[in-house]
Amino acid sequence: MIESSQGLFDLELRAVWQARELLAFLVWRDVKVRYKQTLIGASWAILQPLMTMMIFTVIFGHFARLPSDGLPYSVFSYTALLPWMYFAQAIERSGKSLIGDTNLIKKVYFPRLLVPLAAILTPLVDCAIAFCLLLGLLAWFGITPTWGMLLLPLFMLLALLTALAVSLWLAPLNVRYRDVGHAIPFLIQFWMYASPVAYSVNLIPERWRPLYGLNPMLGVIEGFRWALLGKASPDFQVMMISATAVFILLLGGLLYFKRMEHTFADVI
Repeated sequence: MIESSQGLFDLELRAVWQARELLAFLVWRDVKVRYKQTLIGASWAILQPLMTMMIFTVIFGHFARLPSDGLPYSVFSYTALLPWMYFAQAIERSGKSLIGDTNLIKKVYFPRLLVPLAAILTPLVDCAIAFCLLLGLLAWFGITPTWGMLLLPLFMLLALLTALAVSLWLAPLNVRYRDVGHAIPFLIQFWMYASPVAYSVNLIPERWRPLYGLNPMLGVIEGFRWALLGKASPDFQVMMISATAVFILLLGGLLYFKRMEHTFADVI
């Protein structure tokens, strides 16, 4: 019998740490499944952001002539697409992860948090591969990253926590309401245009930026552009609002996931 813990804030994170070998196995399994029997293998990790960058450059950079903070639009957009593609893949995979591991969940007990956590760690492989292309673009345009590049892992961690926070809401909801899985692609598409991926945050009127900062991905994207492109320092007040939104979303997601965890095996 699987029962929930007694305390509301007892998240059993110690049990998750003890099962870290299972987490590593789940990540390795997902990576192998992703590239099994593919024609070009890991090249898909580069082609997707590359093709998206080319479309953005033609439509938004050439025809619409959106400002890119004085930087070449292609590298300006690709720097944002790198964390965004990771985030989009992570929440799409993690939102449906519990349904995908139905047999495992129904047969044996383990910390259920491992399932969405593995789903958000797997796209890091694609992100690392696509990062190599970004380095090539920086060299092509003669852009030298600043010392802020040392903080890049911090912004990547923020992207990971954002994806985890969202998945902790979507995954349990998808177990109970299967149409949530159909809504996830629409959510990703809407969220992309609500984030400064194809455009600069400077297009947002200053009085609206604190409200715009509630978008958790704002801090990630602006952090990447600042660390890699040497652009002017971002509005750290807005980025703090974004980071706070991530923290609140993550805490609420952990509590909600823990509350629903003991019903997964029955409802799924």
